[in-house]
Amino acid sequence: MKVNYNLTRSNRKSVVLYVRDNGIEVRAPLKMQRADIDKFVASKEKWIADKLALLSERKETRDNFTLNYGDTVTYRNQKYLISAREGNRMGCDNESFYMPENLTNEEIKYTCIAIYRMLAKRDLTKKVFDFSKTMGVVPAAVKISNAKTRWGSCSGKNSLNFSWRLIMADDDVIDYVVIHELAHIKELNHSERFWAIVQEMLPDYRERRERLKQLQRKLNNEDWDYNKGFFYAGTVSGTAYI
Repeated sequence: MKVNYNLTRSNRKSVVLYVRDNGIEVRAPLKMQRADIDKFVASKEKWIADKLALLSERKETRDNFTLNYGDTVTYRNQKYLISAREGNRMGCDNESFYMPENLTNEEIKYTCIAIYRMLAKRDLTKKVFDFSKTMGVVPAAVKISNAKTRWGSCSGKNSLNFSWRLIMADDDVIDYVVIHELAHIKELNHSERFWAIVQEMLPDYRERRERLKQLQRKLNNEDWDYNKGFFYAGTVSGTAYI
């Protein structure tokens, strides 16, 4: 088969091939001949075909992803039932994500995401506060984002950002991401000094990081995109959020 690809040249020494949902990209050295690039791509024909098939299968799974009353969602690695209640309130109690009756599948998903965001803001802020005291750092703020692949980040001004999706993980994994970002306040890089800070707090951080990758693989097969315009007033453990 003839493989169509987008080519990006830069001051690099090696050629790299990416297969993504939006197409195939090749990154090559500035002086590499186009014929040599074509030859390289042709040599990866089977690998490309396999990856395209995998992406197609994943897209089909994502397209079929839906949520309804009676289904379960995961919060801090525990299953919670999606339940309907009278009125127009949403929230989370000890066993369920509750929300108004007669919502569509998309509205149920949007409502679950709104609950997740509230839980993430509450729980991650508390974890940041607790660990920051132990680590002797002072974050400027804790914000919740809709990032799909970046679990957390630390800005140059020490503001921490976390994806709401992180709240699906178990506490050990959540703690790893929180400590990882707090460590960036001391070392805004991934140097040996940075990892030494993380390891001092979490000697088993590598194992926790691997479990985070497992969660990412699971979420790659689920469609959690949402319409930001949809939102209900709700409660989490008695605290109102608007």
